[in-house]
Amino acid sequence: MYPFKQYAMKDITAQFGTLYNPIKAFVVYQKETADKTMYVEAYDMDKNGYPINAHPLNLKESTQLASALDTSEKLTRKFLKPSGLLSKNLLYINPDHDGYAIWYTPAQKVNLFFVESLGIANGKASVPPLLWKASKNTLYIYAMNTDTNINELTALYNAPFFNLYEDGKVCMGTVSVSIKADCLLEEFIREWEQYFFNSYFSHLIHKQSPVKGNIIQLWQRLVNTPKPFPMKSLLKNGLTIKNLLS
Repeated sequence: MYPFKQYAMKDITAQFGTLYNPIKAFVVYQKETADKTMYVEAYDMDKNGYPINAHPLNLKESTQLASALDTSEKLTRKFLKPSGLLSKNLLYINPDHDGYAIWYTPAQKVNLFFVESLGIANGKASVPPLLWKASKNTLYIYAMNTDTNINELTALYNAPFFNLYEDGKVCMGTVSVSIKADCLLEEFIREWEQYFFNSYFSHLIHKQSPVKGNIIQLWQRLVNTPKPFPMKSLLKNGLTIKNLLS
């Protein structure tokens, strides 16, 4: 997929984070003996960022290092933490530092963007109910034929989009995905939906259509029209939601 094109200039200075300068470097040595004794050597950093003044790690440096590592652990504990009551469309959370969330969106109209070579206009179109599974770096997306009474045995269909692998994984192409280590659940879901729908669909992977019939003609008929998504065009992929809980 290609990044969403923004044409208006925008001042983003306020979004810049705090600048951190390197001040210490650590090298861990281990003896090639049965007890695997370890030794940590510390380096100061000069104004150009080069390590100097090698010396054994002292008590003050050990305390500072432990404090920094504890802060990193606290950040990961916020990952996928909800800021309030869980929304009804959330189905599953694995809150580990490399965890994931599963949620669904109902049938709706959304803005879709296509590269010019596909011959499909950009604009609003109806999409079916969608099931999303995302981690910090990876997104899987599927279609469903219902957005009510969803459970582990709910059948999944191929999502009717370009840029998808056979297993439902989204090829993000040149889109730069950046999910923070302390990303709260609501922000996580919002960012992934924006990454997906604000990117340009560009191609079929393996040249295989994820829907019955011609996918290009499907979206040509739907974009900028009041037509609902034709559920009969969806293709089952043999999965249920239970298959995603791993």
